[in-house]
Amino acid sequence: MCGVLYSTTEMSEQPQGSTKIAGALTEASAVLRAAGIIEARPHARTLLEHTLARDHAFLIAHSDDELEPSALALFRERVERRAAGEPLQYITGRQEFYGLDFEVNPAVLIPRPETELLVETALELLREHDAAPLVCDVGTGSGCIPVALLHERRDARAYGLDISTGALAVAARNAARHGVASRLTLLVSDCFDALDARRAQTFNLITSNPPYIAESDLAGLQREVREHEPRIALTPGGDGLSVIRRLVAGAPRFLDAGGHFIFEIGYDQHETVARLVDGNVWTLLDIRRDLQGIPRVVVLRRREPHA
Repeated sequence: MCGVLYSTTEMSEQPQGSTKIAGALTEASAVLRAAGIIEARPHARTLLEHTLARDHAFLIAHSDDELEPSALALFRERVERRAAGEPLQYITGRQEFYGLDFEVNPAVLIPRPETELLVETALELLREHDAAPLVCDVGTGSGCIPVALLHERRDARAYGLDISTGALAVAARNAARHGVASRLTLLVSDCFDALDARRAQTFNLITSNPPYIAESDLAGLQREVREHEPRIALTPGGDGLSVIRRLVAGAPRFLDAGGHFIFEIGYDQHETVARLVDGNVWTLLDIRRDLQGIPRVVVLRRREPHA
């Protein structure tokens, strides 16, 4: 348990098994609201749906049903975890991304809606390839980027690289869940190190959502992010750009001539990142803005070698 958020009076005055679904939701919403959770009611509902393995329609239709004592105890425990700052997605073990249901746990970054822009951009670029494109995703985490790409592009194959074996285990399960495991090769790798060792073939497209948060900005993150998501996936330290520098420098030797490298950046990094791009190696095609108007996805094309 994460602290005394439900008072002993609250818990003892209720006869065992006497709390109804509607009452449990009201009680949990109050606990979450008091803890500063903005979407208290929706989060309470999601936690109860998860606890009962039922959907929203069931909760409405059965609002007067009494909860079993074991289910009530488990629900209250999960509410306390959320009130203490643990992300909802880690409690339920699930996050939707690009219309697909992904497993997540504390070994991986929770997929964000803005990263869907990277997937959309990748699919747009892959339309240039009539058949069997080969993609590499660096820092693959949950596998959300390559799995979404392979799910949409059935003739594609991909490599997913990550320094974390725990993350790769999650990615493998997500690939299996969505039927793309046979087309996804997962490798333990610090940036491109594993490809150097294997002398792997070149790719049509390289993608990455790298750690890019400056160390000085960590304190300003939401507590859910700062205290629970894997630090290695959030920041490389310093100004936050060391991994991006490595990727921009290393990607050309693993790309076909004319191939693309696209990656996500932080809200105030686009001008600095643009200066990192060597115009003799890359053409900077675009820095695309997310739905909030923030420069988010950098699009590079490897230049054709001079004759």
